[in-house]
Order: sequence, then C-alpha cells, then structure tokens
Amino acid sequence: MRTACRQAASWDRPYKIAVNLSPVQFAHADLAKLIHSILFETSLSPARLELEITESTIIADKSRTLHVLRQIRTLGVTIAIDDFGTGYSSLDTLRSFPFDKIKLDRSFMSEVERSIQAKAIVRAVLALGKSLEIPVLAEGVETNHQLEILRTEGCDEAQGFFLGRPKPVGQIFQPDHAADDGLGSSFSGRIPPVRMRRR
Repeated sequence: MRTACRQAASWDRPYKIAVNLSPVQFAHADLAKLIHSILFETSLSPARLELEITESTIIADKSRTLHVLRQIRTLGVTIAIDDFGTGYSSLDTLRSFPFDKIKLDRSFMSEVERSIQAKAIVRAVLALGKSLEIPVLAEGVETNHQLEILRTEGCDEAQGFFLGRPKPVGQIFQPDHAADDGLGSSFSGRIPPVRMRRR
C-alpha cells in the first residue's frame, strides 16, 4: 500500500488509485492508524485512495470490521466491496457495513450474454446499488455486447480486457496515454474503470 500511494502521489494528474486489502492487512492491530501514517508519509490525498475488500475478509468479526471500516472512512478514504455476489450473505454485508462502491464479480459477466439468470442477477445488483445510492462497477467486461448490456441496465462503471489490457504504470503514463482525459489508473495493473452515462 505504501508503494502504491507513493507512486500515485508522484503522478502529474490526481488520478484515484484502488488497492486490494488482503486478510492479513485487514487484521492489522491498528489499520486506520497505519493508513493515516502512509497517507501522511506519501502526501497522497485520502480522497485519491480506494481500498478494495472481499466479503470473506470481513465476515469473521463483524463488530471489529464495522469499527475499522468507520475509522477508515473517517480518514476520507473510500471502501469498495470486491467480488460482490460470491459470498454467502452479500445482502447482509451491504446492510451491515459502510461501502462506497460495489464491484460485481466477473463470473456474472462471463455468463451474462447467454444466461437469463446471470443477466437477472446483474440487473438486480444494479437496482440494489441505485436504491442504496452506491455506485456499481462490473468486473470482467470482455466484449462489446457485455458493455452494451451494462449501458442499457444503467451500470456506473466497467472494467475488463475489452476496455484495456493491464500495463505497467510507466506505460500508462506515456505521453500518448496521458493525453486521454478519460484515463483513470490502478496500481494493481488492472485496467481503469470507464464511467458510463446512465440512460
């Protein structure tokens, strides 16, 4: 996380960076204090950091999890639930914890073109996100048809090989890429989310 924040702070433009938080990192005795220390050390604005956490990482101790997530959000850092839809109690997780974004698991996109059930689930998650006023990002978009389905259903963001391949940070910020005002960034190497206008 420290390396990612330091790298992001060096960029010419204030792109937001998303960092996966592992179970080991989340179990840190004073995680919020550690994050605050890293942000201070690297001079990265908290608003530019998004932490991605899977449901399996946070369900072990709900009381502690709620306390930690609230502390992190108090810092100004945003929190996304990653791989949403693969856990046993995803709806309860959304109800119980303060998330700023829902990242829909890629497994649904791999089936959305041929499965009525998968499409119905995608539609339901997007409707849920709208009701809770939490933006939804769909992972694993690999075809134009998948992207058009998301546009039609009113998805907020998309991510996947169809939109761009993973690249080293140095290549992302070459002049020809830097000229793209729509470019986001992710130190993890995954392609940046592409915002889609709601219809």
